[in-house]
This record gives sequence, C-alpha cells and structure tokens, in this order.
Amino acid sequence: MRDKFIALEQDKCHFIYQLARTLNATSIVEAGTSYGVSTIYLALAVADNLAAAPAASGKGTVIATEYEPAKAEQARKHWAECGEAVSSVIDLREGDLRETLKTDLPERVDMLLLDIWTPMALPTLKLVQPKLRYGAVVVADNTLSSAEGYKDLLEYVRAPGSGFSTLTLPYKGGLEMSVYLPRQ
Repeated sequence: MRDKFIALEQDKCHFIYQLARTLNATSIVEAGTSYGVSTIYLALAVADNLAAAPAASGKGTVIATEYEPAKAEQARKHWAECGEAVSSVIDLREGDLRETLKTDLPERVDMLLLDIWTPMALPTLKLVQPKLRYGAVVVADNTLSSAEGYKDLLEYVRAPGSGFSTLTLPYKGGLEMSVYLPRQ
C-alpha cells in the first residue's frame, strides 16, 4: 500500500465536491490523503464556499492526513500545481493520524472523508466526532467492496442512538454517507 496509487473515482470526487458545497463546508477532515486527488476537490469546495460568503469570519481548511512520507510529498506537488486557491486551505498532517488528529482540530468540523485503511476508520471517526457540528456529514469509501473491514464502523454509525442517519450510496464499491444528528 505504500506506493499504490489510491484515489477516489472521478464521480465520487464530483459528489464530495457538490456535497461540501451544499453543506457550505469550510472545515473538512480527510483521513487518507494518498496522492492528494480527493483533497483537491475538497479544497476547491472550501475555497468556493469562502468566496461565496466573503463576510464569513475565519479561514477555511481541509485537514488532510497521510502516513506515508512519499505520498505526502507527491500530494504537495499536486496541490502546488493547482495553485494558491487549493494549497492555501490545506493543512497536511503527516504520520499516524491517531496522533496528528489529537490536537488542533477546528472547533466545528463540517465534513469527514474516510478514505483510509479500513481498521483506522472507526478510530478516526471517534477522534473527530466531538468536533462534528450538527448536520455534519461523514463519507466512507468502498463500504460494500470492503464491508468486512468496515464492519465496526458500520455497526457504530448504524446503531440506534448513535446520532447518525446513514445510507449506502450506489457508487462503485459503495459509498457510505452518514449525517450526524445527535439529540440536542
């Protein structure tokens, strides 16, 4: 997996861009950046949301995580090629996300993309969940093709009282979309 090119398919990238725009997301966490392709779509959505609401306070950010240094380096190159509009909103955190996401998360996270080694999906959600805003969306890739690996995550978000309303979208490999609606 260290050198395997892993990226969301183009239709999924278009979907997460549209979803982030619909949510007016300005604070996104992406677990599993790989070579940075999906990060570009997320960053463009954040930049477009900020531009559409210039009176909004604060700076938007996509917190991207990557364990493999070579992939992180290549992702940075891709983002630089896209220009300042993309690279300026990305905060790349290299290393074990169980450590890199422990601190400095935004007060409010609008969206979480889980495109990561499946055993890391639930621990990542549990790290970010305290910062998820009401109505935040969690998207997990390949939940049908990797259903066994996602078993604990899917049981967690589908459990009664979890605070999540979830469904599997009919994309190649499955794409789980969970809306966070905890009881107030």
